[in-house]
Amino acid sequence: MMAKLGKIEPHLFDAYISGRCGAARPEVIAGPQFGVDVALVDLPAGMAMALTSDPLSLIPSLGLQESAWLSVQLMANDMATTGFAPQYGQFVLNLPATFSKNDFKTYWQHIDTFCKEIGIAITGGHTGFIEGQNSTIAGGGTFITVAPKDEILLSKYAQPGDAILVTKSAALSASAILALSFPETVKNKAGAEVYQKACASFYDTSCLKDALTAKSTGYITAMHDVTEGGVLGAIYEMASASGHGAVVYADRLPVDSVQSAVCRVFGLDPKCCIGAGALVITCKKANVSSVIKALGKEGIACTEVGEVVPVQQGITRVDGGVPSALTYQEEDPYWAAFFNAYKNGWK
Repeated sequence: MMAKLGKIEPHLFDAYISGRCGAARPEVIAGPQFGVDVALVDLPAGMAMALTSDPLSLIPSLGLQESAWLSVQLMANDMATTGFAPQYGQFVLNLPATFSKNDFKTYWQHIDTFCKEIGIAITGGHTGFIEGQNSTIAGGGTFITVAPKDEILLSKYAQPGDAILVTKSAALSASAILALSFPETVKNKAGAEVYQKACASFYDTSCLKDALTAKSTGYITAMHDVTEGGVLGAIYEMASASGHGAVVYADRLPVDSVQSAVCRVFGLDPKCCIGAGALVITCKKANVSSVIKALGKEGIACTEVGEVVPVQQGITRVDGGVPSALTYQEEDPYWAAFFNAYKNGWK
């Protein structure tokens, strides 16, 4: 059976990876777990080291600067969920043999610039050119942060009774990448204004400012960035990682008109497709207004969409007052939509 596109399914993680993670070292506080994007290693003097890894993007239809942005920001988004910015970066580049030296120079200059803007020191890695490499994935990277152990957040720290908040809009990255990749199609079917706004939203796909602002309130219990599976998938992952249930009011999930319009062109539900840039946050209900106000002062929209509940209540979505079990979508529909559009010659 062929593997599904995108991240590995949870049942395969359990079957093949969980329990097979090398030596057991007592200083590893948090290791590989479904719904947890950051590992945590205990250090002396009350400190801990947080690590996260992700693929590096090299997408010709987007451009070198945009690909470099995704390469840096998607890893930074994972680290942001700790409440701290990444400090150190390791990059492994497996570049196409046809990739010119000038393009490599440009791509790496953008990587360097985006890392400097965040304060990341690039500490090493590996760089090579590979025959037959024609993927939009150009290798992988790891970001590292050292911070006080008792101040680092993980997505699994959400607790029953916490409110669930979501920043910005669903489907930010999916709609932006689709608009940039298929400009004529989006202009013709959704209009030039939607196209321009969707392209402009590409640089909203960082949630680092969202996370640092939220953390600064002192009220946050957990955070999780939105990637494959969209906002609904991220909430499901956070609830599962924390060992609890959740109630999500689907009609409250923020979906801006631009993201909605682009998703319609490609037959996508914006609540269920890749949404880097949005952030799922949990906090005590008494503190919701304070968190939303703090984010609003930074120009970041934030919406209360549900609550964490005891595990016995399951993970539920409510549509128009009607509850149903929220099932985890193991393959993000974005991938099929993108490749179908490409195969069909959409421009």
